[in-house]
Amino acid sequence: MPGRLAHVAAQRYRQCGHFAYRFALGKLGGDPVFAALLERGMIPQRARLLDLGCGQGLLAAWIDAAGACFRARQWPEQWPPPPNPSDFRGIELMPRDVQRAQAALGSLARIECADIRTAEFGEADVVIILDVLHYMNATEQEQVLQRVRSSIGDAGRLLLRVGDAAAGWRFTMSRWVDAAVLYARGHRRVRLHCRSLQSWQELLARCGFIAQPIPMSEGTPFANVLLVATPR
Repeated sequence: MPGRLAHVAAQRYRQCGHFAYRFALGKLGGDPVFAALLERGMIPQRARLLDLGCGQGLLAAWIDAAGACFRARQWPEQWPPPPNPSDFRGIELMPRDVQRAQAALGSLARIECADIRTAEFGEADVVIILDVLHYMNATEQEQVLQRVRSSIGDAGRLLLRVGDAAAGWRFTMSRWVDAAVLYARGHRRVRLHCRSLQSWQELLARCGFIAQPIPMSEGTPFANVLLVATPR
């Protein structure tokens, strides 16, 4: 099913050039986090979604493709119905990615070019941050998470994917691939501020969250973990 969904979602990026299309197809089809969000029903129906560091808007395209497949009755019976967000907003720093997202998604999502360290978050039911916080220093990480906590109120949810710096060679592999993807997307080299899983959980606790870790590297050699964080 993920392969089918990736194909449908990636079609939106054909107009954005070969790289944007191939990146969407490979990322959505090969990264287990996208399927997990649907299979585990992590996004409530009619939720207001805020995707921080959204890149070229792959998550919005993925959710829309899921809805299309569900309506066409091409959906796994064991999976819950896909989410139907009431609002989808993404914030991304890189202008090139923002342009691709806006061209591919149109009115499907509101994609803003801004720095999540300073951008206004507004109110959201679910905030999603996938592989982004390690580009910020420790103080900035904590400030962003504190603002997310304020954004979701007492009933919202944060879905945070991070790398576990205590995971040995798997984490080293994650960093190599991360650097290669950054280079391919035209990002400058930046200093990374990584943490062990325990350190990420302690940080979330300081910011007012209770976090459940879910391994999120199935089928890959990486050391990724999805932290499902709710207010405490």
